[in-house]
Order: sequence, then structure tokens, then C-alpha cells
Amino acid sequence: MLPTGNDLDNALLVGRVWRPDAAGPSLVTVRSGRVVDITSRQTPTMRDLLERDDLGEYLCKVEGEDLGTLEEISGNSTEGADEGKVHFLSPADLQSIKASGVTFAQSMVERVIEERAAGDPDLAQDIRKKVQSVIGDSLRGIVPGSDKAMQVKAVLLREGLWSQYLEVGIGPDVEVFTKAQPMASVGWGASVGLHPVSRWNNPEPEIVLAIDSKGRIRGAALGNDVNLRDVEGRSALLLGKAKDNNASCAIGPFVRVFDDNYTLDDVRSAELSLKVEGEDGFVLDGHSSMTQISRDPEDIVRQTIGRHHQYPDGFMLFLGTLFAPVQDRDEPGQGFTHKVGDVVSISEANLGELRNTVRLSTECPQWQFGTASLMRNLAGRNLL
Repeated sequence: MLPTGNDLDNALLVGRVWRPDAAGPSLVTVRSGRVVDITSRQTPTMRDLLERDDLGEYLCKVEGEDLGTLEEISGNSTEGADEGKVHFLSPADLQSIKASGVTFAQSMVERVIEERAAGDPDLAQDIRKKVQSVIGDSLRGIVPGSDKAMQVKAVLLREGLWSQYLEVGIGPDVEVFTKAQPMASVGWGASVGLHPVSRWNNPEPEIVLAIDSKGRIRGAALGNDVNLRDVEGRSALLLGKAKDNNASCAIGPFVRVFDDNYTLDDVRSAELSLKVEGEDGFVLDGHSSMTQISRDPEDIVRQTIGRHHQYPDGFMLFLGTLFAPVQDRDEPGQGFTHKVGDVVSISEANLGELRNTVRLSTECPQWQFGTASLMRNLAGRNLL
């Protein structure tokens, strides 16, 4: 669960837990394998914590309440565990949950295939062969919005293969959409949800940046941007239905705060591993390398926040993924799709492991604790 590389003893980790005795969430950090509650009137929310100019120094010196070992609380956080015990939540609270799409060339090709197949997995294999025969490696190393990108665009137009996904993949403007509402993302051990109408879907292992109201990137976490390939493939106008549902994304287990030991350069060089383990015995191993991203994370952030768009409570930003599963699970040529009960594990040396179980969004616990509930809870605990 914890990171394994880059000077772990000095890693600044912040997250959130549910405290049954307070009937609400608390901010936590990790010290020597123990989870420490650092909630205070000065920093009652993750939003307030990430706004601090002295964030790193504050985390090193702030005192708190020992809640137990990491193993105890992670054990309380898995599906079916006793909800009457302290358990992990998503580290995000008041932040908007945003995501950037089509930021890797390989996954961009798969988006074109989804669009051409109109969400029908039976058509994907033949379309994949045709698209790749034309595109080939022409997108490798391309800089979106560059002269070379525009030359590739002209070739694809002549071949009748231009797509809205290629537009945001190699054009000047990044795709940024709302993945979930504030307070709606789930954390380590929780169920992630598939809309019941979907029959072609997959996990997306991603790094998630934590950004404050000033546009400063304060740290990073792991994320699973659950992807409904058939719903989005039918029409881009269904993006909201494809992306924003009950338990539609997971973030965690912690935000690792940037400091001298961990910086944005570590994000740029991150290597993410994915494992899907099904109740049917199916195992899928995947990988996403941030070294292959087409847009620099700072550029994505600049296009998301600025004079054109403000986020007073900050935002969490999924950076996209290289991973696009084509391994057949059932019928030949249909590729991969989730089954209820799949356990998805996403890991990276500096950020640890995020693990969740796949359910239908209608079967996941309903999202009921929103912003109003949080404010009333904090006021009742004299934290506001």
C-alpha cells in the first residue's frame, strides 16, 4: 500500500479516513507505519491543508492523534469490512475531480477505434487493423499542436480517418472533463462502479495531481479513471454518462506532497503497473509509462486553471493513461472488459498501491455524504 522507493522514511503522505466516533472524516498522515489524525481548526479539510504555503514544513511538525497501524486501517477499508471502524477514504474532499483524456498516442488510437466501432466491441479488431495500418508509428513522440502534428492531421484527413479524439490528442487544446463531483471519489479498498448499461469497459491506471486554488501542483496520488468504452464510443455527447457515475473513480491511497525528495520530475518518469484479477481466474497485467505522455503535466494544468477558469477549492487532475487493453477475455476479437468482482490493483514505487473491487454503480454504496454534510459535521466538531 505504501510507496517503496525514493526515500520512503521522509515521504510526506496525507489522506483522509472516516472516523465513526466523529461520524465524519479526518485528515491523516503516516508516521513510522502508523496513521495519525492531524485535523485542526486551521486545516479541517484537505482543501485547507493543500492551500498552506508552508505545507511541507507543517506536515513535519504538526502533532496529532494516533489512530492505529496502517495495516489495521487498511484492513478495515476493504469491501465488506466493519464500517464501524476507522477506514480510508479518497484523499480529496472539496476539490473538483477533473480528468484529461487522450494524452497518450497509443490510447488515442484506441479511442478512434471506439468511435469507429460506435461502442460495439465485435467490430473493434477489424477497425484496429485498418487504423493502425494507416497511422502506424506516425504519432510516436509527436508534440500536440506542433507543425509535425498538423502535417499528420492533413494525412489522416486525406485517408478519412480524422477523429475528435485525434483533435484533442495532437491538436493544441487538451481535453479536460469532470470525472466526479467534489466528495464523490472513493478511496483505497472501496468498490468502483460500472454503469449497468455498459458491456465494454476497463480500468485506467493514472497519476492524479493535487492542485490548489492558485494553480500550484502540491503533490500526486494514484487513480483509477474507470472507462466505459461502449458508452463514450457511441457518442462524445455521452461523455458525462460514461464518466460521472456513482463510485466512478478511485484516488489514493494518499497524496504524496512534493518536497526535495519527490517532485514533478518523479511524476514525469513514473512507471505504473496494473493487475486485474477476476473471480473467473482471469488475470490481466498492464503498464503505463508517464515518459510516453504527449503533453507535459504542467501544460495540462495551465490549460485547466487560469484567468479563464478558477477553482477556489482546488482540484484533482487525472493525467490520462498509456494503457489500452486489447487482450481477449471471452470471445476472440472482443478484447478485454470488466466482470463484476474484478480486483484492480494499480501501483507505482513512489506512490504505493491503490486497490479496488469492481461492482455495478447501482450496487456500490450510495454517495450520501456531500459538502453540506461535511460542513455540518465539522461545525459540530468545533472545527470551523
